[in-house]
Amino acid sequence: MIKMSEVFFKDSDIAIYKEETVMAQTVNKDMLIGEIIGIDPGNAAILMSHGMHCPGCPSAQGETLEEAAQVHSMDVDVLLSDINGYLAKKEA
Repeated sequence: MIKMSEVFFKDSDIAIYKEETVMAQTVNKDMLIGEIIGIDPGNAAILMSHGMHCPGCPSAQGETLEEAAQVHSMDVDVLLSDINGYLAKKEA
């Protein structure tokens, strides 16, 4: 969970802050590769470290993580664990 504050109103003597809580995003096997990389570009490096060297290819934009894992004979649960672990560490 990330707390974000922004100035909602500011006068010379008074500043009012609007605070909201943003939950860290998690990835699931039904998400498109393009969506996963859009959440955090660091996810592309994780995919590549597992041997999936096509995060930037056009077909990846319409392919789910599960479909890509099947094509590359990978365990989608391992990919999910690594990606979501990375995202959780960034939140902390």
